[in-house]
Amino acid sequence: MSISRYETAARMSRVVVHNQTAYLCGQVAEDRSSGIQEQTRTMLAKVDALLASVGSNREQLLSATIYLKDMSLFAEMNSVWDSWVPAGFAPARACVEAKMASPELLVEISVIAAVPQ
Repeated sequence: MSISRYETAARMSRVVVHNQTAYLCGQVAEDRSSGIQEQTRTMLAKVDALLASVGSNREQLLSATIYLKDMSLFAEMNSVWDSWVPAGFAPARACVEAKMASPELLVEISVIAAVPQ
């Protein structure tokens, strides 16, 4: 059994790969002062970069859990999400309202993806 951990610190690893499956820690926006669409865009760019770092990509997504500060942001977040997910490759997804770790954060995502051999 092989478990690989990437960008590991005392509290967490940014990516863990086991059995050709990548588990990403929660990703948040680059600029926490921006609006929901920009926070979503930069958050998803981080997901792209982490997936690429382990040989995966958004077409390999299996599952996504999205946390929104307020469900009133759902439609605006989805407008970015819908253009990011490749047609025909939508993962299983949940979206919930949650109290965020920092008050300026509007959205966070955690994803699981396959890692092709």
